[in-house]
Amino acid sequence: EVQLVESGGGLVQAGGSLRLSCAASGLTGDDYAIGWFRRAPGKEREGVSCIRSTDGYTFYADSMKGRFTISSDNARNTLYLQMNSLKPGDTAVYYCAAFFGTSYSNCLDYKYRYWGQGTQVTVSS
Repeated sequence: EVQLVESGGGLVQAGGSLRLSCAASGLTGDDYAIGWFRRAPGKEREGVSCIRSTDGYTFYADSMKGRFTISSDNARNTLYLQMNSLKPGDTAVYYCAAFFGTSYSNCLDYKYRYWGQGTQVTVSS
């Protein structure tokens, strides 16, 4: 059974940084993708960043490029999202998600089946 548990959210001022963590279990095999998504109040969920385990490629939404960095520690089965230069528009609940399968397209477009409970990030102006 796949379990994803996010942590690291909180309240930060604009321009500040946060690092989110996602403790993952049940990610067996080599063909999966794991990523971060977010849902802001009144908005649809959007992709933030993801990693394909098949080849280690990472993808970012355009608005996060240069500010956010995704990484993984396979020994600790943990996914991270380092968020710098945060803006009030980054306020959202951030979710970790996992997808099983082989694909070489942008992993932000995959249909993720497994989701964590989310962690709140609030950026004040």
